[in-house]
Amino acid sequence: MNSTHDKENTTIAHYEASAEAFWDGTKGHDVSQNISAFLSALPSNKALDILDFGCGPGRDLKYFKSLGHRPVGLDGCATFCRMAEAHSACPTLQQTFCQLNLEAHSFDGVFANASLFHVPSEQLPSVLKKLHRCLREGGILFSSNPRGDGEGWQGQRYGNYMQFETSRELLMQAGFEVIQHYYRPTGQVIEQQPWLAIVSRRR
Repeated sequence: MNSTHDKENTTIAHYEASAEAFWDGTKGHDVSQNISAFLSALPSNKALDILDFGCGPGRDLKYFKSLGHRPVGLDGCATFCRMAEAHSACPTLQQTFCQLNLEAHSFDGVFANASLFHVPSEQLPSVLKKLHRCLREGGILFSSNPRGDGEGWQGQRYGNYMQFETSRELLMQAGFEVIQHYYRPTGQVIEQQPWLAIVSRRR
């Protein structure tokens, strides 16, 4: 299971098999810090076109819609897409991360919360360029991923774990400017903050 195809398909199959359990385990997660960091970098005086990249069952889609925005979900897991549409009443795109087909300049912001780390390292530069292309001028990409050094399997899920310096370099190469980063959860020493969050602007 070393090809990109195998990595994606096996990871998606894991989520298909555990969709209800995933929803039960994540629907109450507090991601308000991430949403605030994302939205504060965007215009506050208009409804925004937002792509929830790796939307899962639709928790954040529903919240973005409640604020008056126009969110669209994207996930490779068909069950997640159905759950997200039912939960949020928002449209979703069933696309795998490594085979994106997004219209150019169609979004003000991309919210990639706990999703981009599933993209294998050999595909990440291409995926970031596609996300750059789908954003309008000055658009914002938010990403939050587990920190680490290296990539591999955790059970049936593939993960690509990076530190800030590596992430920043890849984002810059794809045409983004990093404007903020922080570690989660807040109030802990760095060794107890496994999550890295980055806010980037399309140059």
